[in-house]
Amino acid sequence: MQESIPVYLFTGFMDSGKTSLINETLFENDFTDGTKGLIIMCEDGDIEYDVEKLKKVNFDIVEIESEDDFTKEKLKELSDKYKPEQVFIEYNGTWPLSHILEVELPSQWVIVQTLSTVDATTFMMYMQNMRVMMQEQLLCSDVVIFNRCDETVDKRQFRMNIKAFNKKAQIVYEREDGSLDDTPEELPFDLNQDIIEIADENYAIWYMDVMENYKKYNNKKVKFRALVANPPKLKKGIFVPGRFVMTCCVEDITFIGLKCKYQKEDEIPDKSWIDLTAQVKVEFDRAYKGRGPVLYPIEIKPAEKPEDDLVYFS
Repeated sequence: MQESIPVYLFTGFMDSGKTSLINETLFENDFTDGTKGLIIMCEDGDIEYDVEKLKKVNFDIVEIESEDDFTKEKLKELSDKYKPEQVFIEYNGTWPLSHILEVELPSQWVIVQTLSTVDATTFMMYMQNMRVMMQEQLLCSDVVIFNRCDETVDKRQFRMNIKAFNKKAQIVYEREDGSLDDTPEELPFDLNQDIIEIADENYAIWYMDVMENYKKYNNKKVKFRALVANPPKLKKGIFVPGRFVMTCCVEDITFIGLKCKYQKEDEIPDKSWIDLTAQVKVEFDRAYKGRGPVLYPIEIKPAEKPEDDLVYFS
């Protein structure tokens, strides 16, 4: 049985830093060990590859200029000609990602990781004006790398925008000089309070943090205003307090909430508003396909609908 051939897919808009990332991976991160490799370049950026330097690490490079040429037959031709043991695909930022996901790859070729580069200086502009195209490039990313970050970058805002449509992505921030910016993000609430009070405007931030870093909330007490989701189809003893969140526009509005175990759940009307004080416990749950945060009410009070009943990731 032949071993699989790993394919690393690099996505992102033109000039977002894909070529620089590939060069960095090959020449600075000691990725190569003499294994025969192939770079499939699907667009010309400002940075060019040094062909002679690539040969020294046993990598060939070919270009596919047209989306129509990115076919099963073309990839098979390249596989037969170059016989790579690993493949880097620098995908064109204007081509739909669905295209490569639909194309049948050569035998043994397996996409093992998708890395996406984003220019931090233009990210919010693209999200506001070209949201669908931006999300298309990042939807399946395992790692999203924000480069060209400076002290004005709101990392929390970036992370919330990405996590709104790609919860699994690892997010990395690079400074303009290429060094990693691993400064922790400040949270707009105090985790050391006896009861962590979550203001309406901070609900989305708290939700993402408790879902990603649930261990630090184990046995903590929280208080927030919530809209109740308690439809008849829910299992007895369960309701879901949460909020409707909007990322960029009306089309993005979705409900996000946490599982809440409460034996008197039938007393909490669906679509009612409550002020909930609860203890967070980390438990195994099928909904999480593993461990995650579950709420246990300490106090439930009826509440008025907020003036703005939406919360925001930005």
